Amino acid sequence: MKNQVRNALLGLVVGDALGVPAEFKSREKLKHKPVTDMTGYGTHDQPPGTWSDDSSLTLCLAEELIAGYDLTRIGQSFVDWLYHQRWTPHGTVFDVGNTTRQAIARLKNGVAPDLAGDWEETSNGNGALMRILPLLFYIKDFTAAKRYQITREVACLTHGHVRSSLACFYYLELAGAIDEGADKLVAYRKANQALQQIILLLNINPHEAALCDRLLTGKIQELKEAAIQSTGYVMHTLEASVWCLLTTDDYEAAVLQAVNLGDDTDTTGAVTGGLAGLLYGADTIPEDWLKAIARLDEIEAVSSQLSVKYQQFPV
Repeated sequence: MKNQVRNALLGLVVGDALGVPAEFKSREKLKHKPVTDMTGYGTHDQPPGTWSDDSSLTLCLAEELIAGYDLTRIGQSFVDWLYHQRWTPHGTVFDVGNTTRQAIARLKNGVAPDLAGDWEETSNGNGALMRILPLLFYIKDFTAAKRYQITREVACLTHGHVRSSLACFYYLELAGAIDEGADKLVAYRKANQALQQIILLLNINPHEAALCDRLLTGKIQELKEAAIQSTGYVMHTLEASVWCLLTTDDYEAAVLQAVNLGDDTDTTGAVTGGLAGLLYGADTIPEDWLKAIARLDEIEAVSSQLSVKYQQFPV
């Protein structure tokens, strides 16, 4: 049987690995020589199928959730990754953002997990968004307020500002609607409604709410590519991923479009890939891409265990 945990995790990891060789390349450069297949080396000189910190921290979270939700344990798994190479594709950490690195150092030094992330407005990179997807399967049946609370806790392990929490909440609401069987446009509308409701419920700062306006218009798919940014800023990654999902019709097209936006290619690919995996299924991922993925059997095993834990097999 196939399951939504597998669809999400494999979708994310493959999207990440597609983007690793092209990370930091400009959109203009990729227009001349686009990513069209699973390749290797490039920016980080890694073999094909190598995934980055996005997948490493995603898999740490997924594995810890098999034993149940424990924020301290999840934080320790991040420490184990950075300092002891847990869930690395080839035994080496080769890519980590400064905000994430500093937060994990705080965790290592005993700072409380919900206080480890930087709370500065300037620390709103995409390092929480890129790893949050497995949390969907734990929180999906809770109330919206409880879903936000737990999402914020997990985001705050590395990114403490409310903007990152809102982006993670929105992403999981979109993923949750897809998980329940909604088509992509219906899921987009549901995510917008959920975000608007949580902003009102929690009396979120109007400045933060306004930063979500391009999503909340319900028409982000109508924007031209030139209006979509793909830097490491959390709102850029969220908008780009939703745009890529809504403007394509299959997994392959969605993740290739994401990666070829340039700049933070691995994370845009990963965040888009997780959604596209849920929407289209892991069986639609090109077989040669999947076969190239480092530690594929172990990822499959974690997917199966997490799926059983939260009963994510389809009806």
